[in-house]
Order: sequence, then structure tokens, then C-alpha cells
Amino acid sequence: MGWVLFALAGAGCLLAAFWLMFRVRRQLGEMVELLEEIRAGNHNRRLLAPPGRMTAPLAYAINRLVRDYEEERLRFRQTEEADRQLMTGLSHDIRTPLTTLIGYLDAVHRRVVTGPERERYLEIARQKAHRLKGTTDELFSWFKLYAGEEPLQPVRLDLGELTRGILVDWVPLLEEGKIAYEVEIPEQPFWVKLDPEGYRRILNNLLQNLLDHSGATRVTLSLETSAEAVTVRLADNGVGIAPEDLAHIFDRLYKCDPARTSVGSGLGLAIARQLAEGMGGQITAESRPGQGTAFVLGFPRYGAETFQEKPKVAVRTV
Repeated sequence: MGWVLFALAGAGCLLAAFWLMFRVRRQLGEMVELLEEIRAGNHNRRLLAPPGRMTAPLAYAINRLVRDYEEERLRFRQTEEADRQLMTGLSHDIRTPLTTLIGYLDAVHRRVVTGPERERYLEIARQKAHRLKGTTDELFSWFKLYAGEEPLQPVRLDLGELTRGILVDWVPLLEEGKIAYEVEIPEQPFWVKLDPEGYRRILNNLLQNLLDHSGATRVTLSLETSAEAVTVRLADNGVGIAPEDLAHIFDRLYKCDPARTSVGSGLGLAIARQLAEGMGGQITAESRPGQGTAFVLGFPRYGAETFQEKPKVAVRTV
């Protein structure tokens, strides 16, 4: 009798093993089928496996792989669309000034204009050539930053001193544009670790953006410090930015002017953000239509010097 029970138990174990092998084989077949569907372009299907199944960990791993693949595929599509829009925008921003530049030069070459009018045409052509060069320079700068081919070289520096040096070059342009300016930089050092040329480009882009688009009559630049960060605030009293535009002003090639008739390449603020983040900082914007705009730069404070408020530099206005 014992051997009969033993035989029955053995047969039961064998049947259970065959059944388990059959289930595993079927589940593996489903996995192979799923992978073939993914290869054919169907990325919506997922494997269902109760937690107790032997193949459950493998099914979960495949599902995660499919999810990650789909997310990467979506990012690729978004990048591809962004690149397409970039090329479309660039073709407009380069071709349009180039066409008008050629038009002015052709008029001079064919002697359609003479005397003072000829000199005026040549001056307009010169200005457009410089603007076109600026667009091209910004384009190359953007691509180098985006590709990581323009390494930044941070050094310890006094951001207050560097900022004053940059502003000196902008004073004639602000005065020419009849823009009053106020500089509020305390005398104590603002130690940070930045690439000086990268910071110069950020501030230059912000000031150029102010001259080209704000319509402001007054601008204020101030520096403040806390235990963790140094903050640079550049504020104007210009026309401001609509909320629907404010969310996109740091996007590459974005222009608040839907007709794309405004001056500039649409890359300046995108480059400013890329540079700020590349140096461990951040840049934000605050604005309301008719109430001006403020750009705020924040960089980690370097060192543990104790902050002591000192008198601010004399305010100068025009």
C-alpha cells in the first residue's frame, strides 16, 4: 500500500511540475509576443502577472523597460519637433534680414540711390549686417552650450565688482536711450564661484533685452546676499510681459511678438538660462503688463564670510 501512495505522490508531483512548466512556458511566450509587438511599433500593451507567479519579477522588469522606452521615445519626438521649429524660426530670422540687406546693397550698386540717400542706404545695410552677425553668433553660442562644447571655468570672484565693471560699458547706451538707471550694490564683497565671461554674457543679454523690448524709462540693478545665495535683480518700469508669454520667455526662439517683427533672435534669454544653470544658479522673471519686468539671478554664495550691511554706492540717474 505504501508504494501505491508513493507512486501517486510521485505522479502528482510530476503533473504539478509539468503544469508549472506549461504555465512558465506560456508566460514566456507572452513575453516574447509582447517584445515582438514593441518591435513592430505597438507600445501600449503591458504584461499582467500576479505577484505569486515565478515569472512576475521578469514581467515587471519588462513592463518597466517598455515604459522607459516609451518615455525616451516621447522625449525624442519632442526634441525632434523642437529642432524642426528651431530650423523654421532660424530660416525666418536669418533669411529676412539677409534679403533686406541685399536689397539695400543692390540699390546702391545699381545707383538707384545717390548722394545722401546712398549714404543712408549704406548705413542701414551696415546696421542690418551687424544684427545678422549678432543672430549668427547667438546661434553658434546656443548650439555649443546645448552640446556641452563650451565648458565654463568657474573661479572665486567678487560679483559686486564684476557687475560694476560690466555696467560701465552700458552707461552710454542707457543714456543714449534716455533710460535713468539706479545701481544698488553694497560695498562689501559678494563672493561666488562663477565663470566671469559666462556671467558677463548673462547680464549683457538681459540688458540688451531691456533696451530692445521693454520700452522702459528707468532701470534698477541691485545685489543682495543671504547665508546661502547672492541675488542679482534687474528691474525696469517698461511695458511688462503678458502671463501667457512669461511662462515661455526662456524658451529658445520664443518671441512675445506673434508676427516675429521684434528685434532679436529669440535666443538671448535661452542662453542666459543655460549659462546660469550651468554655473549652479538659476534665473527667473517677474512681470505684469504695464508694470515692468524684473529678472532675478541667484547663485550659491561661496565661502562662509559674515555678511555686514554697509552703505550702498551713490545712486546715479540720468
